[in-house]
Amino acid sequence: MSRDLTKIRNIGIAAHIDAGKTTTSERILYYTGRVHKVGEVHEGTAVMDFDPEEQKRGITINSAATFCEWKRNGDLYNINLIDTPGHVDFTAEVERSLRVLDGAVAVFDGKEGVEAQSETVWRQATKYNVPRVCFVNKMDKVGADYEFCYRTILDRLGAPAIPVVIPDGEAENFKGIIDLIRGVGLYTNIGDEKDKGQTVVEKPVPEHMKEKYNHYRAIMLEKVAELDDSLAEKYLTDPESLTVDEIRAALRKGTIEFKAHPLFCGSAYKYVGVKALLDGVIDYLPNPLDMPPAKGVDLKDHDKIIERKRVPEEPFCGLAFKIVDDKFGTLTYVRVYSGKLEKGTRVLNANKGTKENVSRMFQMSADDRIPRDSAEAGDIVAVIGVNEAMTGDTLCDLDHPLVLERPTFPEPVISMSIEPKSAADKDKLGNALTNLRRQDPTFSATYNKETGETIIAGMGELHLEIIKLRLTRDYKVDVQVGKPKVSYRETITGSAEDVSYKHVKQSGGRGQYGHCVINISPFDGTDPATGQMLDAETLKKLGWADGIAFENKIFGGSIPKEYIPSVEYGARQAAKTGVLAGYQLINAKITLVDGSEHPVDSSQIAFELAGSGAFKDACKRAGMTLLEPIMKLVVTTPKDFVGNVTGDLNRRRGLIVNSEERGNTVVVEAEVPLSEMFGYTTELRSMSQGRAAAVMEPLKYAPVPTNVRNQIIEAAA
Repeated sequence: MSRDLTKIRNIGIAAHIDAGKTTTSERILYYTGRVHKVGEVHEGTAVMDFDPEEQKRGITINSAATFCEWKRNGDLYNINLIDTPGHVDFTAEVERSLRVLDGAVAVFDGKEGVEAQSETVWRQATKYNVPRVCFVNKMDKVGADYEFCYRTILDRLGAPAIPVVIPDGEAENFKGIIDLIRGVGLYTNIGDEKDKGQTVVEKPVPEHMKEKYNHYRAIMLEKVAELDDSLAEKYLTDPESLTVDEIRAALRKGTIEFKAHPLFCGSAYKYVGVKALLDGVIDYLPNPLDMPPAKGVDLKDHDKIIERKRVPEEPFCGLAFKIVDDKFGTLTYVRVYSGKLEKGTRVLNANKGTKENVSRMFQMSADDRIPRDSAEAGDIVAVIGVNEAMTGDTLCDLDHPLVLERPTFPEPVISMSIEPKSAADKDKLGNALTNLRRQDPTFSATYNKETGETIIAGMGELHLEIIKLRLTRDYKVDVQVGKPKVSYRETITGSAEDVSYKHVKQSGGRGQYGHCVINISPFDGTDPATGQMLDAETLKKLGWADGIAFENKIFGGSIPKEYIPSVEYGARQAAKTGVLAGYQLINAKITLVDGSEHPVDSSQIAFELAGSGAFKDACKRAGMTLLEPIMKLVVTTPKDFVGNVTGDLNRRRGLIVNSEERGNTVVVEAEVPLSEMFGYTTELRSMSQGRAAAVMEPLKYAPVPTNVRNQIIEAAA
């Protein structure tokens, strides 16, 4: 008999670094009975941060999955929980987790409100249509301000947050929380290490909180009435006539439809508000049946969309969203969307066309494994035996193939050379880099034949530092690394039409002949009229991939159909290796307009070379420039050091876009070239006596100034 899918919640905890995600996760595990001793991030004992490097640094590097149970209104619910990193260098962990989750808890710092990475994870959740509840954490922190946090969620995220819980006091005066729906205060003995918030005492709303309670309850009731037409008339007649069940039902409906984000608060570290948050996860976040059917592309007809209801009775399909190497073998994390997956069965890797054996299966709890014989729709499990899958591959029933949408990941922005210290390490390095590429979609490794260097690339200095550490610690490869380098890009500055290129080679016997004529023009995937990114269907028709669009406009067969993919392949390969300085070329549209063939000498390789040559000539004729990655930088500094910070940013070619006072500190937002930011954290500490902090994330690519561009081209030559 299948389980009741309405009693399952697949959720993630996501937020800016240091907002308290892992501490919140630890409290959830404690209250649900999953662990009996509370782990602490600052002590290096957090269950979810089990990697030695996470414990040493006090940050989350890898998303960790676990499961727990929570009783609500007499029913037992199963919660699959993923704790994600906050550091932007590990954004892939957030991206792939949100792709497979049904709901998320967005955690905010009670003093800082919406921060830089808060906006990033919010956009990621929106991209994958993940309903969210919000939790304003650290209400006991000096400077905590609930109203400020609420406003930043409304203003900076543009999110329809609806307060359902408010704090009784803030900072050193924080006493507990007030439930706006039931109209009661919820209090624990804050600081009681023996009780750890297990005993929650309900009291009437205190007199000193009545005004604040009435204010926020009025906001809540008005917004709830807007979510459900059947409640609107009742609200207009008598707002207080809305019942607890009606309010919760409207909030649940609104959350699933992205019209509401219930807002909770508390202090996870002090054990306050987490139980109310758990109730909110059950009350408002969707179960698998609340989500629309999983949609995939038919393998035989790519224009045909297949839908699978998220129930065990459908054919099996799932997404491999995370791959981990450990001492027992390769673990592939799979979200089961439909059907049933049993241990020992063969499945199809639809992306690769290969068959895989699911030899063993586990329910994961951080780094602990609980063996399982089967998994059904709604489950998240780790399997052994799926050895070819990459992150984002679809696993499905052999007789019912389809390809699910892959998560998308940002391009690496920083690179460095790496080489083995000995001949014995050379083979080990190749295998290790292959495994790391499978596990981390934002990591790349390429071999430069001309220089003999292996180049690894990632999302930031910390990312590459962790990669190097994993090579030495996990794969026992001794390596030397060069200095980090910026991943520049090339692009065209204008257009060129009717660029003809003939590849002709006669050397006795059969020759080579390929001839094509192309147009090239700037194109970055956006609609010129609106500046918005075109929809996926339109981009697909334009052949958009890796920053290049390719359109075939040949009519009449001047180039036979079988050679047109060869022209495209040759042009795309030339784009990958660059024309100006050896960097990948992006933001261009190639249009194939004419060409010719030879009845004997034409071949696929000849047209590949013709496509490559035409592309290079067209780019040179159109005009070219270099692009550099620009980072969004947010610096939080005491007022005394604002001058130092802004002066230093100007020296680094930074553009300050916003500056905002928050109490005794100033938050400076700037756009700065990545090439100017190496070692910035150390220098910032030095210029602020260790009191300023900064976070940065990739924002965009922008043209490099002429003097800098010439230096880069000379260095590449």
